[in-house]
Amino acid sequence: MNILILGGGGREHTFCWKLSQSTQQPNLFIAPGNAGTAQLGTNLSINPTDLEAVATAATTHAIDLIVVGPEAPLVAGIHDHIASHPTLSHIPVIGPKQEAAQLEGSKAYAKAFMERHNIPTAPYKQFTAQTLSDGLTYLETIPAPYVLKADGLAAGKGVLIIHELEEAKAALTDMLANKKFGAASEQVVIEGFLDGIELSCFVLTDGNSHVTFPFAKDYKRIGEGDTGLNTGGMGAVSPVPFNDAAFQQKIHDRIITPTMEGLKKDQLDFVGFVFIGLIRVGDDPFVIEYNVRMGDPETQVVLPRIENDMVALLTATGEKRLHEVELNISAQAAATVVGVAGGYPEAYGKGDVITGISSDGLIFHAGTTTANGNVVTNGGRVLASTGFGADVHEALTEAYANLSNVTFEGMYFRKDLGFDL
Repeated sequence: MNILILGGGGREHTFCWKLSQSTQQPNLFIAPGNAGTAQLGTNLSINPTDLEAVATAATTHAIDLIVVGPEAPLVAGIHDHIASHPTLSHIPVIGPKQEAAQLEGSKAYAKAFMERHNIPTAPYKQFTAQTLSDGLTYLETIPAPYVLKADGLAAGKGVLIIHELEEAKAALTDMLANKKFGAASEQVVIEGFLDGIELSCFVLTDGNSHVTFPFAKDYKRIGEGDTGLNTGGMGAVSPVPFNDAAFQQKIHDRIITPTMEGLKKDQLDFVGFVFIGLIRVGDDPFVIEYNVRMGDPETQVVLPRIENDMVALLTATGEKRLHEVELNISAQAAATVVGVAGGYPEAYGKGDVITGISSDGLIFHAGTTTANGNVVTNGGRVLASTGFGADVHEALTEAYANLSNVTFEGMYFRKDLGFDL
């Protein structure tokens, strides 16, 4: 079986690692991949948002299944492109079609979906450059802190939480009038602030049935104690200690079920992963956002806890047979710690040699490539170390121990993950 995985980060390396364990022994092709995926399959020098290049690769390599890692190809319509292709329409694509991908592609679209289907979320209003003055006036009517979200895709950096009114007004002006996040901030959603602790929910659906993956909690801020700038993610743990059976039931009843029913009611063609960003406020769950793919770095703790054959699971999804599958979850906890380049999430260098990656610990590559026979840095989030244990703290101990052997110039990682558990 030939599988094409789109993307080149830690999430995609984790998928390759899990798929390669299948009894079906698939041939993996990764576009564009990284130094880690190259050890498990064939990297293809393709931009995953170049739809025609992806289609050509699917033809050339006789692909049987396409797994879409990041959101950008989905928002660009890769599933639609394959489904309408004269010779490729038979290939299952794990990832929703373009309209359904707007759940992540547009914050305003997602909020309207939640409102329509009575899914608990923060109150909101949306503004454009033309209605900037209304937005500034609206900020004066709501309590601090102020939550400003760029409507479009901004690589996980388009959300600002600001405590001072004048600073919030300046940020809104910067986003709308000065296009701080480019096209992503042509529209801005202002939300009410929810005070609580976050967690991530992952649902795999074939459009009819669904299974819920292990929950996880990630750490977004660059600084210890959850301070400093937002990043794509500095680490994650699974399971989530405060997510007890009663709270999970509330998530299932109030959020997962109405989300799945809402997709059907709205006739959205959704085959793939729904990532529901949640926050626990008191004893109640609220939705912060939807993503239409697996999270990164949450994938690095979620997939290792799934005991099913991943090729069989995704094949059943693509063939709309997910109702036949029983998901088996390991009782072991998993934790991952991300090592980033110095300066990230702002300016950082590339091309630094990475040493100390051994076969003893589980290291997932993210921003890596090869040069002159060496593995070198090629992104802000460079790699992630995943460990296991009886609980998340034991798993974190192992993840940190694995990472202690790895070095590259300017390497930084948070040493306090799990501090809030």
